[in-house]
Amino acid sequence: MTYKEMISEVLRQAKQPLSSEQIWSQACELGFDKELSSIGKAPLITTRTRIYRDIREGGKESQFIFASRKPTTFWLKTRAGELGSLNLDDADVKTKQKNQFHERDLHPLLVKFLYENSNFNLQCKTIYHEKSKKDTNGKDKWNYPDIVGVYFPYGDYKEETLNLLHNIKQSHYKFFSFELKISLDFSNLKESYFQAVSNSSWANEGYLVVFKEIDDEVLGELRRLNQSFGIGVIKLESDVQSSRILLSSRQKELDISTLDMLLDKNADFKNFICDVNKQIKAGVGIEIKADFDKVLDDDGMQKYLKEKHIEE
Repeated sequence: MTYKEMISEVLRQAKQPLSSEQIWSQACELGFDKELSSIGKAPLITTRTRIYRDIREGGKESQFIFASRKPTTFWLKTRAGELGSLNLDDADVKTKQKNQFHERDLHPLLVKFLYENSNFNLQCKTIYHEKSKKDTNGKDKWNYPDIVGVYFPYGDYKEETLNLLHNIKQSHYKFFSFELKISLDFSNLKESYFQAVSNSSWANEGYLVVFKEIDDEVLGELRRLNQSFGIGVIKLESDVQSSRILLSSRQKELDISTLDMLLDKNADFKNFICDVNKQIKAGVGIEIKADFDKVLDDDGMQKYLKEKHIEE
């Protein structure tokens, strides 16, 4: 059995449209995973890739169609006539709709990862772009990142070394910008990536963060874009320890003019920079009262994930 045959058989037996994750789960329940000629290392990603490839390359001959976009679900083209008569208002579907979380609900999860991960060790702040001053002609679109972060080098160097770096005007402070998406596919890939390029232009490093699985073809395109534009990619997981950097960002100098513009147009960003300045002025070992995003402990994070239906 091929993956395409497996997907077709699952959707043939399904009572309603399914996501790629649900298709693979149903396939395993039905024992189809045991019938695959080659399962590969990432069967869930392969399942999703096969569906998207068939829809994109098959055109009118494709076996599969999109049944919905948010959330993304699939259906057999031969069963398209059934979509209107399916009872999609039953209790199970209502529960799924109720349990859908929003992009901003993922911020505490990302903040915890960026604080605890040794590649970052950041203090972060959410930027509420809706509170920003916006130009009527749209030129301020994509100026504001979802989350900004700062790295303080205090744990890496002795106080004397830090004082020396300060006196010779060498700084090891670094600023980061993060654009967060629940999912990424070819329908929103370019817009999401260049949104991250735009709103990270001021920072030393910029990242695009994705929560749901990224298929191999999308990741391949992200690698190509990374080589050209330098935006990194983070795969965020509900288990913080499993989150990881898929593609590293390219470091650059701070863009002071853009930073200054953001200070003028967004109060959250201005407060963030003010808190950074206060901490740098206070120095090593002195913790100031700052308005950085709270980092939840492990128990608090598990409770939060369940409340937001991010992890059932």
